[in-house]
Amino acid sequence: MIHPSACVDPAARIGEDVEIGPFCYVQGDVEIGDGTRLISHVTVMDGARIGRNCTVYPGAVVGAQPQDLKFKGEKTTAEVGDGTVLRECVTIHRGTASKGCTIVGRNCLIMAYCHVAHDCRLGDNIIMSNAVQLAGEVVIDDCAVIGGGTLVHQFCHLGSYIMVQGGALINKDIPPYVLAAREPISFTGVNVIGLRRHGFQHESITRIQEIYRILYNSDMNFADALERLPLMFEPSPELELILGFIKNSGRGILRG
Repeated sequence: MIHPSACVDPAARIGEDVEIGPFCYVQGDVEIGDGTRLISHVTVMDGARIGRNCTVYPGAVVGAQPQDLKFKGEKTTAEVGDGTVLRECVTIHRGTASKGCTIVGRNCLIMAYCHVAHDCRLGDNIIMSNAVQLAGEVVIDDCAVIGGGTLVHQFCHLGSYIMVQGGALINKDIPPYVLAAREPISFTGVNVIGLRRHGFQHESITRIQEIYRILYNSDMNFADALERLPLMFEPSPELELILGFIKNSGRGILRG
């Protein structure tokens, strides 16, 4: 259903059972999946790709050109996965030649006034509370929870299953499974409650806690700990994820 006051380019590819509410604006190079709802006053610009069963609230903008002076009008996309909710005044910008696309995964909740800049890559089941601001090329892995008003520096990588306190200033990578809080932002423990809610067993949670105890609370520096940890623990998905994240960190990881 398209409201009579909506402006929808005939070239836009609109799925079945899509609702486009009053005063929405949809440009031509756009895809909107089945069952998605644009409530009202939503702007969907060239390059936007919105999945199935999404809900987009008033004032949101998907697919605007990136705020990057290197952008020269290249054809890029802003992609939103199935089941994701974009609340009021969320902005998701297209990619640049650097990555070619900005991606928000499936079943995410992006609350009011959040900004996802060019070439960011967000995984599935992420919650971003009100007014989180992501600079360009930030990566956030699955099931992360980011508190309201958080500012994330460009190129930062935030790991899966983390929880970050509201109002944080993030300029380092945050490894998976951790709680990040205080000022300046620091490692404050393992996200035990979040892991339980996602079905992690007690044995796995205890293993994660022991790994981070060695990383942050032993006499070893990070380089020594990375060499010793594979000798101290049996192989596990949790150990592999933590070690791989730290070894591949581009900005250095959060300090204790």
